[in-house]
Amino acid sequence: MKKQTIIVTGASSGIGKEIADYFLKKGDNVVINSSSQDKLEKAYRELGGGENLVMIAGNVSDKTTGKRLVSAAIEKFGSADVLINNAGIFETKAFLEVDEAYLDRFLDTNLKGTFFTTQAVIPQMVKQHGGVVINIGTPLVDHALGGAPATAPISSKGAIHALTLQLAAEFSKNNIRVNTVAPGVIRTPMHGEDADQSAGIHLLNRIGEVEDIAEMVYTIAKSNFISGAIINVDGGMGAGHNLN
Repeated sequence: MKKQTIIVTGASSGIGKEIADYFLKKGDNVVINSSSQDKLEKAYRELGGGENLVMIAGNVSDKTTGKRLVSAAIEKFGSADVLINNAGIFETKAFLEVDEAYLDRFLDTNLKGTFFTTQAVIPQMVKQHGGVVINIGTPLVDHALGGAPATAPISSKGAIHALTLQLAAEFSKNNIRVNTVAPGVIRTPMHGEDADQSAGIHLLNRIGEVEDIAEMVYTIAKSNFISGAIINVDGGMGAGHNLN
């Protein structure tokens, strides 16, 4: 397959880091990002720190971060072929306890981060006559859990799902494909050591691994006929549960 340049936000750990590693092992160029310089440098070293890897620290809620990511990709590798909007935050909190500042945290990082990072890369993709944007959503947008109230993050993720469809429609004429991958509970630092306790909310009665998400993201990036899709990688959670 053609060697591509991949931009991955939120890549210092978990799903983002695994995605970066997956593309690197397949021979692609990768630009990784994190809001934490220290964590990003650690990930950079663990990923090998080779000639096909660049790191750019910055919070995606700052519009300039996306611009710096694209500039780094072009300067180092000559193109920006795939953007993976992985940076995001998630917490549970009762709806009546959510104030404006709390809601804004999720809108800024999850929605605005995805929105403006994509806005930064699209002009380059238009110039290249093609590109791929892959957002990270959640099946909880369409499958709410009463025991885990998360109106703030899910509202932001729901907007990302809607944004995916709108972008896919608007830029199809430019051969730019836009999709969202919606993971179930995945074994990452965000879910902590108790992640396996959530196994039963998936039909497969286990939680997912970061490799499960990286494989799907890679497949979408390399496919030429997937666009405007919200693809659940959730062990069947969207269909039902394995609960007694």
